[in-house]
Amino acid sequence: MRTPVTIIGAGLGGLTLACVLHVHGIQATVYEAERSPTARTQGGMLDIHDHNGQPALRAAGLIGEFRDLVLEGREATRVVAPNGTVLFDEPDDGTGARPEVLRGELRRILLDSLPAGTVRWGHKVRGVHDLGDGRQEVTFVDGSTVVTSLLVGADGAWSRVRRLLSDATPEYVGTSFVETYLFDGDTRHAAVAKAVGDGALFANAPGKAIQAHRESGGGTLHAYVALSRPQDWFSGIDFTDPAAATARIAQEFDGWAPELTALITDSDTAPVLRPLNALPIGHRWDRVPGVTLLGDAAHLSPPNGEGANLAMYDGAELGTAIAANPDDAEAAFVQYERALFARSAEAAAEAARDFELCFGGDAPRSLIRLLSGHEQTR
Repeated sequence: MRTPVTIIGAGLGGLTLACVLHVHGIQATVYEAERSPTARTQGGMLDIHDHNGQPALRAAGLIGEFRDLVLEGREATRVVAPNGTVLFDEPDDGTGARPEVLRGELRRILLDSLPAGTVRWGHKVRGVHDLGDGRQEVTFVDGSTVVTSLLVGADGAWSRVRRLLSDATPEYVGTSFVETYLFDGDTRHAAVAKAVGDGALFANAPGKAIQAHRESGGGTLHAYVALSRPQDWFSGIDFTDPAAATARIAQEFDGWAPELTALITDSDTAPVLRPLNALPIGHRWDRVPGVTLLGDAAHLSPPNGEGANLAMYDGAELGTAIAANPDDAEAAFVQYERALFARSAEAAAEAARDFELCFGGDAPRSLIRLLSGHEQTR
């Protein structure tokens, strides 16, 4: 293929697409708003699944590098009651079906496999315009532009590229996360580290939860505190005042075990609000020549461990389709979208169901059924 592919967004999905194209000798340029690969932290742990995330990395030629990143023992899962009583405790069985890695490290191996200059950092998109004849113009905040006939929006929940294809916008799902970190957990927060265990901890109740994961680096404990509250409720909390915000969030867990609430009150970082949004289940669009989407830009859903995996799988499937149709990119896009729409609709419905099991009226019993395989999923 002589026409280069323009990718907006250097997240895991966009980078996987670029890597698969590179494997097949197809040129791609990735435009990313961040100023550099280290401009911000890249989130915490990801479990990479054997049915989508791992095949995507295999298609990118990176399965060996990925295995070197796996943190042993982190697939362990524990569910506790608000008083700290252990309700479910499953150790890492070592099968590797859902091995855990750090998101930042996974992104690094994708970046390292690409030719120098593939990613253009510091290119925040201002707008995208259809010029007709299958050509699109991308305008960046710095005033520069690029015109392309093969454009892929891998630019996340608030995608600018999506506006060329769909009027859909993400809507709040009724729950937000508040993110915290405890560093050096084994020495400085021993009781909390013991409660979290070797992998993931879930302390879920109807409409609220304290969830945490043990990461690498001296027992780092990364927590997401969930509250099902309207956005106006969170607007009443001043997150520019970390102490006040921490106290207000902790108040919602009054009476919970101190080794759980310490994941809020003893945080070594200021609490960060993460509202959860989703696109409509079954989101799709009519074909626009030369343009398509992947990952959250195409099918943003509530978090259930599938988002990164699906984004990488989308990227690998699109890259493979383009490589199989080097003289007819439009045929590749049609083939890709046909499978994408069916796959993402099923995944979005599953994510909504899993989310209800985690935070609905029967939590944590419903969560335990899900984790133990007694709730039907895929």
